[in-house]
Amino acid sequence: MQTSIRPLAIITGGSRGLGFESAKALALRGFDLALIAKDGARLATAAQTIRDFATQSGIEIHISTFTCDLEQPHQVRETIAAITQSLPTPQVLMLAHGVMSEKMAKTLKTNDQEWRRVMAINLDSVFQLVNGIAPAMADARNGRIIIFSACLGRMSGPGNAGGLAPYRISKAGVNALVRNLAHETGLGARGLLVDAICPNHSRTDMGGPDAPRSAEEGAATAVWLATRPFNSAGSTDQEKVTGVLWEDEQIVPW
Repeated sequence: MQTSIRPLAIITGGSRGLGFESAKALALRGFDLALIAKDGARLATAAQTIRDFATQSGIEIHISTFTCDLEQPHQVRETIAAITQSLPTPQVLMLAHGVMSEKMAKTLKTNDQEWRRVMAINLDSVFQLVNGIAPAMADARNGRIIIFSACLGRMSGPGNAGGLAPYRISKAGVNALVRNLAHETGLGARGLLVDAICPNHSRTDMGGPDAPRSAEEGAATAVWLATRPFNSAGSTDQEKVTGVLWEDEQIVPW
């Protein structure tokens, strides 16, 4: 098993978009990386780009890559086994992967295949990765789980108020998982923080080229959650609260 004086961050969706920008930022903040993505060639290129970026900043970094189709449950479990057998317990588990549902995927018009595709990637794999990797983080009492959700998964505001049913409902499930796990693990009192973020509309493959935010801006709150000071007796929500949905370093209603 690899050992390192640098803490480890595991990041899904690490080959592009929000995952890639999060990984690049955490590399500069002292983390080694384990990146997971479906496209092995693109993942290798992303890892090398981050290595080069870190080297230019005078940082030596170890990056492991794991090619995995997160729609396939058996591949997810195989990847979890490969990670836990070869790498130390991570300090950060950041799940930045996801897919959008088809535009006309309303509840009464969605077929089984589309429903299962979106749920498998956006929710089922999230459960598997947390279930397989987080127990060691909880035992270590020093971990942060950050899951990219979406404001379209909220029960308030526009939230899940019609259309894009598989996507909205999968993200509502992510929100429920985050809240439930945070309460199961003592809301930070035992050293494990669990949070969801809404990155807002960012320029990624999913968000499109005309989105108002850059991918770096969309990833900023996740990076902050991975590195923020935490004290359950603190004076502000930013330093004492976990188990919530964040947007721009502020708590937003579920």
